[in-house]
Amino acid sequence: MKIEIKKLFILTILLLPLTTFSQAEIIFNGVTLENTSKEVIQKMSSISATVNIVTPRVVRFPLAKNTESHLICTNISTENGSIEKAIFTFADDKLSHIEARGNAVKVFESNQKDTARTYLDYKVYIKNKLFLNEKKDVAWILNEEGMHLNLFTWENPYFKSSYKLSLDISGKIPDFITMGENINTLKPILEVNSAFTNTEKLDGTDPNAQVQINCFGVNYFGFPRKIEARFGDNQLNTVWILTAKGEEDRIRQELIKHYGKPIFVNDSWEIFDNWKIGLRKDKPEILLLNQELGLFYKKEFFKQ
Repeated sequence: MKIEIKKLFILTILLLPLTTFSQAEIIFNGVTLENTSKEVIQKMSSISATVNIVTPRVVRFPLAKNTESHLICTNISTENGSIEKAIFTFADDKLSHIEARGNAVKVFESNQKDTARTYLDYKVYIKNKLFLNEKKDVAWILNEEGMHLNLFTWENPYFKSSYKLSLDISGKIPDFITMGENINTLKPILEVNSAFTNTEKLDGTDPNAQVQINCFGVNYFGFPRKIEARFGDNQLNTVWILTAKGEEDRIRQELIKHYGKPIFVNDSWEIFDNWKIGLRKDKPEILLLNQELGLFYKKEFFKQ
């Protein structure tokens, strides 16, 4: 058995240095990512019919450590046309995510000079950090952390006026993630618990797995996430749950609540549940391993 801790990302090209990107968001009267809520309100008020900010008392947005807020704007006038509605999401009062609906694809595409790449149901303008879904007429603008989390698959619930924040959440690993389960048995269960999935054959760099099922929109700790389930010899042996640095302590407290204090801690990892659960801190993720792999990593990777 060999060790493969390194993760592969489908969208590795999207993880280029942030300085290589342009700014698609400037069509909103000069708004840029990292602007404060006050700055964005000032810029959007003059081009929107209505502007309303919502600040939930409980933080759910993974990029936020202490506070999150959502600025909801309607009937927005831009130089390229009108957009029906857009929500600007702030993590600790820094603009971190934008989602626009209603004539959004037409407006953003009219301003693009590059050729779009296709990924699943999305057209991606890499330099602009811009994702478009033509079927739904939705546009997303992400920051670098949002790319890691695949936030282009997240649909902001505040687009629905009836949305109410649920306080019933848990950081317990979902019960349907059954380590050792056969791929043919588990695949339909993963599909039911995901917004959508896709399956890929791995390139051989992970000696312990041959197939990965990418699950998008899986609910974990109050937020729809991407989960990467890896199968070796048709059995589930490794799972990655994508997280963010801002929620690290919230997730840590939940793992302690359900699995006890970590049995091993270093700068990059905190390990729980007899080496079967790892909270990764250098690249925010939760790693799940079957018992065999967990004990092997304990000895060979963590030198314990």
